[in-house]
Amino acid sequence: MLFRPPAIRRSRRPATRGLPGLLLLLGCLALFLAAGAARAQEAGDLRPLVDALGQGGFDFDKTETAIGSLAETGDPRVVPALEALSEGDLYVRKADHAVFIGKRGGAGYQLTDPLTGEAAGEAARGAVDKIRVNNNLRRAIRTALGGLTLRSRDPAQRRAAVQSVFDAADPEALEPLEAALAAEKDPGIAELMREARARILLNTPSADAGDRLDAVETLRARGDRDALAALSGLVAAPDGKVDPALRAAAAKAAGAIKENLALWEAAQNVWYGLSLGSVLLLAAIGLAITFGVMGVINMAHGEMVMLGAYTTFVVQQAIRGWAPELFAWSLWIALPLAFLVSAAVGAAIERCVIRFLYGRPLETLLATWGLSLMLQQAVRTLFGPTNKEVGAPDWMSGATHVGGLLITYNRLYIVIFALLVFAALLVLLKRSAFGLQMRAVTQNRRMAASMGIRTPWTDMLTFALGSGIAGIAGVALSQIDNVSPNLGQGYIIDSFMVVVFGGVGNLWGTLVGAFTLGIVNKFLEPYAGAVLGKVLVLVFIILFIQKRPRGLFALKGRAVDQ
Repeated sequence: MLFRPPAIRRSRRPATRGLPGLLLLLGCLALFLAAGAARAQEAGDLRPLVDALGQGGFDFDKTETAIGSLAETGDPRVVPALEALSEGDLYVRKADHAVFIGKRGGAGYQLTDPLTGEAAGEAARGAVDKIRVNNNLRRAIRTALGGLTLRSRDPAQRRAAVQSVFDAADPEALEPLEAALAAEKDPGIAELMREARARILLNTPSADAGDRLDAVETLRARGDRDALAALSGLVAAPDGKVDPALRAAAAKAAGAIKENLALWEAAQNVWYGLSLGSVLLLAAIGLAITFGVMGVINMAHGEMVMLGAYTTFVVQQAIRGWAPELFAWSLWIALPLAFLVSAAVGAAIERCVIRFLYGRPLETLLATWGLSLMLQQAVRTLFGPTNKEVGAPDWMSGATHVGGLLITYNRLYIVIFALLVFAALLVLLKRSAFGLQMRAVTQNRRMAASMGIRTPWTDMLTFALGSGIAGIAGVALSQIDNVSPNLGQGYIIDSFMVVVFGGVGNLWGTLVGAFTLGIVNKFLEPYAGAVLGKVLVLVFIILFIQKRPRGLFALKGRAVDQ
């Protein structure tokens, strides 16, 4: 039997299997070429208008007409040509009268297409002529650019353009502004355009009297300092320049804006006071434990704050070097570490120094003051005497407006953080076994010891807790203050004032005292200055303590005794 080779297995795949992919590729290529052709066609439609800029020569009126024609297109692609014309960088090529943006390079000019931005080669200096401009043309260019940016597709660019028109108050911008207003779809931007139109009308003596009166009401509704400046300028205009009825309306509107701004300024001072109060609360809440509960005058408390701030600096340096992608989490990483570092130093101070000085407040004050100097010098030796940079994560940067209030995110987060720390400390003292033991030792040390509570151990943990809270306060303060060896010195006196004013050992008193002193400081500063304001607050506290020696909220029970 003859050997028969195996039959060749033919593929049954259709020959057109790869055809759909090929057709898809060809379709995409056709769309790309069509889009490119469309862009070229659009650029070609604008080309004669751009080239018309070079046909005026010394006839500036003809050049101004060409500028107006470009502005009427509303096409943002003509912006580079107009900007180059204003800056004196627009040239016309003699050979074909085409207009290009020119920059000096080599022996001639490097030419760029003003519509596409593509390089158009090099031209000798004699091959091109510079398109000349004067002040009137520059003014026309500014008006044209204003109209073009007012119709930009980017809302942020339109807002910026409207603000520029409002600030300039140029009557020549009125026509493009009204055209842009008629086409504007965003209600917020449209309102800004109406306000800019109102300011221009006030700056145009030839405008209709009724329109100018309506403009006064529009600016009154805006109610900010820019509107007040515009109305005040109208009120201060020389006699005979302004209609008496318009001047009276402007004066009335300016008075209403001033009253409204005064209220917002008071609210802003309250916010600044709350912000300062939250900082004082963070700095004082740990002192309320060590001084208020334990009766220890700890002059090194500010250095616990400083250690927390430097811990934040070290954490951020490590993250920048090893894991930059974690920088947004740097403060969250620094919080527990700052607490542990400051708490450990506080526990060491209590075990090595404080426990031998209970009941002797003057000696405690001197000893802790010496320790504060030692800690400051240690930090200077390790990190140097200069300020250290502690960055703010993106989520803590920026600000927002609430009515007439300016609220920065870093201050807002510190206020929230201070209240969270306060709430957590209340829960710890009221709901935990350690809090119960600490309160028992505070009220009656001997009875607590007889009940089996290890009072020396409780003393150490209490002092460590107060120091640790000061450490996390340093994390927050690193975002709003300079991180330096003297950081804590700026808060130690204020912290003692807060604790004494609110009531020694009472956390609620510390909260109320911190925010009260913060608000009072901010209201005094505009009139008395920062330093004199602090002096007045100190005098007020001294007089208050003469009347209420135990502060706003007196702590019930007996203080720590030995």
